[in-house]
Amino acid sequence: MQHRDRIYIGGAWVASSGTETIPVVDSSSEQVVATIPAGVAADVDRAVDAAQGPLEAWSATPAEERGAALARIAAGLDRRRRQISAVIAQELGMPLDQSDAVQVGMAITTFASMAPVVDLLPPDEHVGHSLVTYEPVGVVGAITPWNFPLQQIAVKVAAALAAGCTVVLKPSEVAPLNAFLLAEIVDEVGLMPGVFNLVSGTGPVVGEAIASHPGVDMVSFTGSTRAGIRVAELAAASVKKVALELGGKSPNIVLDDADLDRAVRFGVASAFSNAGQACSAQSRMLVPRSLLPAVEEIAVAAAHSYSPGDPFADETSMGPLVSSVQQQRVRSYITRGIDEGAKLLTGGPEPPEGLETGFFVRPTVFSEVTNDMAIAQEEIFGPVLAIMAYDSEEEAVALANDSVYGLSAGVWSASPERAVSIGRRIKTGHVCINGSPFDQLAPFGGCKRSGLGRENGRFGVEEFLEVKTLQL
Repeated sequence: MQHRDRIYIGGAWVASSGTETIPVVDSSSEQVVATIPAGVAADVDRAVDAAQGPLEAWSATPAEERGAALARIAAGLDRRRRQISAVIAQELGMPLDQSDAVQVGMAITTFASMAPVVDLLPPDEHVGHSLVTYEPVGVVGAITPWNFPLQQIAVKVAAALAAGCTVVLKPSEVAPLNAFLLAEIVDEVGLMPGVFNLVSGTGPVVGEAIASHPGVDMVSFTGSTRAGIRVAELAAASVKKVALELGGKSPNIVLDDADLDRAVRFGVASAFSNAGQACSAQSRMLVPRSLLPAVEEIAVAAAHSYSPGDPFADETSMGPLVSSVQQQRVRSYITRGIDEGAKLLTGGPEPPEGLETGFFVRPTVFSEVTNDMAIAQEEIFGPVLAIMAYDSEEEAVALANDSVYGLSAGVWSASPERAVSIGRRIKTGHVCINGSPFDQLAPFGGCKRSGLGRENGRFGVEEFLEVKTLQL
């Protein structure tokens, strides 16, 4: 049992002004394994004050020095990689090796990729008789989710620090322990006191205090669309800049000339990644109607290769969901899909055999899903794949775009040119062509109700900059 009784403000571990704590639950055993401070608005006030103090000095620090600090953070994460991976496997439920590669590995890569800061910052330029420059937006409030906890902290914190901003971080209270380990590494690295601050707590208390605080110049939020709307509403009162990475219901279009086995297996893997708890999960598979029987057979075989279980067991390929709330939500959607007439190929709402304890859900595949069903339109955030048939390319694109979301998509074809042509017509911020691996240097973000702004690489750094014109 870990008892975290301090938050990190102004370069020091200090007691919260509140007296309550929040339990952290092991998603496999359902046992409380830690507690963290339930921060309050007064903690946010202290953290914002601390962040404002070094802002001018940090923004004036040479880019090479800021980059060197980010490199030291990346090295610190790497030194403690196995410990952090184990913590995330416990609090989130992702299998240990996957946690190491994805959750921690991507965070290390993010900090390391931001280290050459001078190459990421846009240069001053002359326009007419003016000089156009870029400067840090100021104090950044970073509010991060539980599904990719450390990776999402990294893409916000590393980019903001690279830009010359200071940060007040509120990690998800559901999977917060990794953020405390990051704060320990930041403390060891020796950043200017106040450049990085950590306040743990709930969204309605700490998150809302950050979003509405007049001393916060920008809020970068990742989470549900509902919560993102609330953040934007609160931020609007002080007209602060907002970046939002929200929900998704991503389509995966398999064209008639695609390598069917590869496309379907990759699609199942995308839908089941992190037990389906990914905003970019390709949870809608759109396939030619004539190929539906073959697709169903491949999808069921692929789904059966996922064995839910203990995240620390070598044979486990899918862990539990993060919480009881999430488990019940996903099971209710599976039941709703059955009630609405979708064809259940495998899985179901019952717990996996022998896993009655823990927040486990059966890997589930539906077919003959129509676009008016809830499982085709609403973000489930669990290992549930909806297979939908189409009769023409035009219908496939129309189905893909018939969504309030616009985060990610996939297209499969033997012709890369054909796949790119279709990808250009899909209204999302990100399209994966023929299973291409995720690119951490390319911009990632969405449109419609999937959010505002972009993360990763220089595009992520630019989100934390303001444009200034000096008329000469």
